[in-house]
Amino acid sequence: MPQFPLPVTQIAQLLGVPEDALRALMAERGDEPGDPTLVGLTVEEAARRLGIGRTKMYEYVSSGEIRSAKIGSLRRIPAEALGDFLARRYRATDFDAAA
Repeated sequence: MPQFPLPVTQIAQLLGVPEDALRALMAERGDEPGDPTLVGLTVEEAARRLGIGRTKMYEYVSSGEIRSAKIGSLRRIPAEALGDFLARRYRATDFDAAA
């Protein structure tokens, strides 16, 4: 199985899915990892990076949980906004209580 640069264990915990299921989904997609130099991601690219659906990503963007910007008629999500979002969710989650 290929190695992923993302903290897959933490992402799986945040999303509430088994880590092996998330890794299997990532391997199954087999997509190119994308251009790591992009600073403004489309909603689809951002959703793929988090391993969530496009609709859920639109919910997070609409509610302001994930920062985004309009550039003309386009909506772009700063790449660092995904890390900020995960960090907030990680701090807000009490994993000790679930154990």
